[in-house]
Order: sequence, then structure tokens, then C-alpha cells
Amino acid sequence: MPTPLAPALLLLPASPAPRLPRPRPGPSRRARPPVVRAAALHALPRRLELWPPRLAAVESKPPPPPLEPPEPGEESAVSGFDARAGGGDGGGDGGGGGDLGWLKAFPHVLTASMANFLFGYHIGVMNGPIEDIATELGFQGNPFLQGLVVSIFIVGAFFGSLGSSALVDKFGCKRTLQIVSIPLIIGALLSAQADSLDEMLLGRFLVGIGIGVNTVLVPLYISEVAPTKYRGTLGTLCQIGTCLGIIAALSLGIPSESDPHWWRTMLYAACVPGVLIVAGMQFAVESPRWLAKVGRFDDAKKVVESLWEPSEVEKSMEEIKAVVVNDDSRGSWSDLLVEPHNRVALIGGSLFFLQQFAGINGVLYFSSLTFRDVGITSGALASLYVGITNFGGALVASNLMDKQGRKKLLIGSYLGMFLHSLLSWESIRKCLVSVHIVIETES
Repeated sequence: MPTPLAPALLLLPASPAPRLPRPRPGPSRRARPPVVRAAALHALPRRLELWPPRLAAVESKPPPPPLEPPEPGEESAVSGFDARAGGGDGGGDGGGGGDLGWLKAFPHVLTASMANFLFGYHIGVMNGPIEDIATELGFQGNPFLQGLVVSIFIVGAFFGSLGSSALVDKFGCKRTLQIVSIPLIIGALLSAQADSLDEMLLGRFLVGIGIGVNTVLVPLYISEVAPTKYRGTLGTLCQIGTCLGIIAALSLGIPSESDPHWWRTMLYAACVPGVLIVAGMQFAVESPRWLAKVGRFDDAKKVVESLWEPSEVEKSMEEIKAVVVNDDSRGSWSDLLVEPHNRVALIGGSLFFLQQFAGINGVLYFSSLTFRDVGITSGALASLYVGITNFGGALVASNLMDKQGRKKLLIGSYLGMFLHSLLSWESIRKCLVSVHIVIETES
């Protein structure tokens, strides 16, 4: 087809044609005109058309500047651990391997959790040697008095928990933990040196008063000191401390099977954690919420800055101020009976009541006697396995608390308690049926 340039080409003067190289023998190859090439490109699949623009976009970006080694004496902003883990701020909900934001609050939380260790220790300290104590103090063969010695510290804990709020409001969490360690130490000493039932009961009651305050105070202190992102995980240190205290008491109680006076050593040992709490809390921080409540906002901000990430300081201070404003409106016990507080109080109270009503404390208090009654040689060692199982459950909760949420863990754990209670009941029922058959046969 002629083009518009054809007449102009005819008017140009002729010039000698250049010599062209001889074509090689073979099939003739005619070059395609530009139109044909364009048509061939348009005939390609559409998915291939997307690649060149994308490639061009990538190639159009300027290359990153080369990394320069730090100057001598200059430290990198990212530590070696964070760099290996991917650097950055960790992200996520509590963390990848390089997320160490919980580490600042951990020493303070650990020190406060020693009070829960004492709670667990006094739960298990009477498990093994209660019969030796009854024999030495003159009430052997009296199950009521044995049960009273074991559980009277819970009565003291009831009264201690009622007075915990007034102590915390006046002295703060830090000082209150130190103050209530005094009856813990005195009560343990009095129990260890007891020569009569009355002295033992008084010592156990004093221990219970300190335990009652601590069971309210320690979770409160941890929730106010721990950064929000790690509050659930660090909060499980309460239960972990209790489990470790039970394990320590049950382990220390094994020699009591051969030494009838070993129980005094066990009660003397209970003084050591109390002394450590008094000394350790001297170096711990005060609750920032309490500091703000008494008007020490600058001190509260310093505590938050020392424990929280820098990006969370202002937000946390605003939350603390909002809580303090709401706390200024005084409430009464009757407020728990009206909406919206009654539903929360009912659910929370029912959870604690049903947990105790399941009978777990009876197992922890008297498991050694129970195992001995069913023919197990070392009841103290068998009780130790119970404590280790309890500790394993606390570890599972610490790993799943912030991942699965509280509600799912509660539902799963209560279902597990229900199923295993059924198994225990079934085993007891079979034993009772067997005993009944034996009695009927002999009669």
C-alpha cells in the first residue's frame, strides 16, 4: 500500500546503492513491518501485559543507600537480640521473640508475687505433719481440731481481706505489702514455737490476716504496674507463685514422715519469704494509680516512664487520671446490688465460690492423709505430684491468657473440673459398692 511519503521519495536524486552482504542460503526471512510487530504484541495474553508496567515500577524506584558501619564508640539503636528477631518494636499482642517490654516490670511483679508464694506455702505446710502436730500438742484423734488448725488461717484471711482497701488507700500498695508481712512473720514464728493448741491457732490466725490482705493487694498491684499489653501474662504470676509455694511446702514436708518434730522447721522456714518481701519491696516502685490518687502526678509519670514504652506513656497517664476521677465518687456495698454492678459482682463472686466449692482446697490440705488411707505408702510424695499438676495448669494459663482470652480459658477449665469431678465420683461410687458387697457377704 503506497504511503504519503512515496511522491517525495521519487523526487530525491538517485544515489549509488550501497553493497549489501549476500544472504546466507536457507529459508528467506522477511522482516515484519512495525504494524505487524505491534499486532503481535497485542495478540499476547492480557496477563503478560501486566508484567512490564509492574517491572518498570520496581525498576523506577531509587536504589536504597548502602549501609554504613557505625562509627567507633557509637552504639546501634537496635540491640543485637532485636536485630536478629527482626528489629522494630515487636508489634503483635504480647510479643515475638524480640519483644522484651515486660522485662522492666518483671522484678517488681516478681517481688510482689512472693506474697502469693507464702499463701501457697501456708496452704500446704500442714498437709503432711498435721498428725505429728496433733500428737505433740495433745489433740490427736480429734478431726475437728485438726481441721481447725489447718483452716483457721482462712478465717484470718477473711478478716484481712475486709481491711485491705483501707490500708491500700492510706499507705499505698508498696507500703501495705511491707506492713502486712509483719503478721506473716510473727504468726509463723509463733506457730513454730507453739507448745499448746491456743498458740498454734493464734499464730495461724495472724498468718491468715496477712494472707487475706495480700490476696487482694497483689493482683491489684500487678494490674497497676504491668504495661497493658503484658498485664494478663504477668498477672498469672499470682497463681504461679501460689503453686510454687504449695510445691515447696509439700517437698519440704517429705522428711516429716520420718521425723515427728520436722514441722517446726517447716514453720520457721515460712519466715524467710516474709523477710524477703519487706526488703524487696523497698526497691520496688509504688503503684502509679495510687500516686496519682494522692496528687503526686509527677511521681506517677516517672513510674510509668520507667515501666511503659515511650509511645504509651501519655495514653496511660490519661487513663490513670480518668480512673482517679471516677474513684473520687465514693460507692457503697449496696451499689453492688443494682445495675450494672450486680451482674459483674454475681459472676465474679460465683466463679470464686464454685472454684472453692469444688473441693480443691480439701485436696491440698489433707491429700497426704487421703493417699495414706487408700494405701499409698508415701502420702507426702503423692501430694507433691498434685502440686506439680497444679503448677502445670498455671503455666498453661500464662501462655494462653493473652492469646485465647479469659472467657475461653474459664469455660475450658471449668468443663475440665466438671469432667474430672465426675471421674472422681465414679471411682468413689465403685469403691462404696465394693465395700457394701463385702459387708453384705460377711453378714
